Amino acid sequence: MNLKPKLLAAVAAVAMGMSASSAFAQQKQLTLCWAAWDPANALVELSKDFTAKSGVQMKFEFVPWPNFAQRMLNELNSKGKLCDLMIGDSQWIGSAATEGHYVKLNDFFDKNSIKMADFMPATVEGYTTWPKGSKNYYALPAMGDAVAWTYRKDWFARADLQQEFKAKHGRDLAPPQTWDELKQIGQFFQGRTIDGKKVYGAALYTERGSEGITMGVTNTMYANGMRYDNPAKPYDLKGYINGPEAVAGLKFYKELFDCCTPPGHTNAYMTENLDAYKSGQVAMQMNFIAFFPGINKDPAVGGEKTGFFPMPMAKIAAAQLGGQGISVVNYSAKKDLALEYIKWFAQPAIQQKWWDAGGASAHKAVLDKPGFEKSAAYAPVYLDSMKIVKDFWQEPSYAQLLLAMQKRTHDYVIAGKGTPQEALNALEKDWTEIFKEDGKVK
Repeated sequence: MNLKPKLLAAVAAVAMGMSASSAFAQQKQLTLCWAAWDPANALVELSKDFTAKSGVQMKFEFVPWPNFAQRMLNELNSKGKLCDLMIGDSQWIGSAATEGHYVKLNDFFDKNSIKMADFMPATVEGYTTWPKGSKNYYALPAMGDAVAWTYRKDWFARADLQQEFKAKHGRDLAPPQTWDELKQIGQFFQGRTIDGKKVYGAALYTERGSEGITMGVTNTMYANGMRYDNPAKPYDLKGYINGPEAVAGLKFYKELFDCCTPPGHTNAYMTENLDAYKSGQVAMQMNFIAFFPGINKDPAVGGEKTGFFPMPMAKIAAAQLGGQGISVVNYSAKKDLALEYIKWFAQPAIQQKWWDAGGASAHKAVLDKPGFEKSAAYAPVYLDSMKIVKDFWQEPSYAQLLLAMQKRTHDYVIAGKGTPQEALNALEKDWTEIFKEDGKVK
């Protein structure tokens, strides 16, 4: 009896089974795309819970912030299949919705009793909806964030500095309540020697290439009452983006840059500010709250050496929104699995674990929980900041709008070209042309 054909058939059957099993295993896998930073590392650990409960393996594609927008927007615009889930920046929501990059989530939310009313309003408006003011949802709030401040609490507490500052300004050396107070503190520390080292007042956002200076200067512009356009007539810019409130805010930001930043701090964003602060160069730094858990644990400046405060006031209290929502990419072949991840992530228990791991939940079940403000040294600043946030344009043409503002503000603040009024008049013309090309103004 010839056994060879039967043996070959058996081997073939085993091989086919292994191939099918391998294909099935590969199918039960999702790729999540985000920026490369500390919260992303926390999400990797948190997502092990999803894998344990669902059997779905998670892969991650993390891109450094300076390259994040270009890399991921290219992926979306080319209808690439790398990402099943994307934690995309808040400004992308307009183009992602209108160009069909993200799955609309309304029916899924309704079916699974996921309610946007359970999340902080600023994050729902900022990360999930398009058009603004509508109830069309394209993301779930994933990473609440805003620009705020860290300060050298140990320096502020020194008796000699306290005495000198109070003699000069008639108040305690303490976290500032107003922008004028922040400027005074910056000037007080600028060029001072502490522990044998020359230090400076503040690290500001000044970067030109992506979005840095815009994420910085908007804070003083908002605080002075700036609006991008006429609230009663969308895209009517004249007298708003170049009005007296905006001019005052831009002028003040340049004064801060001139008086209080380290030498050469002319192209700085998140990483450069972190480096300046952690190396002991500056008394204060502006940065996204997402970095505060890491700073709090840092061996050089963490613990009792660092304190946190929200954006100071001028006419109003306001802070630049950061953060992102998580979306299902429309070109994914695994949208059902991706939606399961969204469903898992939306659970209050997982949101609590997300905050505990160093992420920033926007879920009210976490934020309204008794004792939340004592859950971390930066928790009060997170709550206060998220109540006063405002955001940059989220129009489909946001990239052109952003590049124009980057150029005009950097040319004035850093390069010293012209006046704040001239810079914003030019920006108003830039933006008007963009909106004309979009057919939104005549």
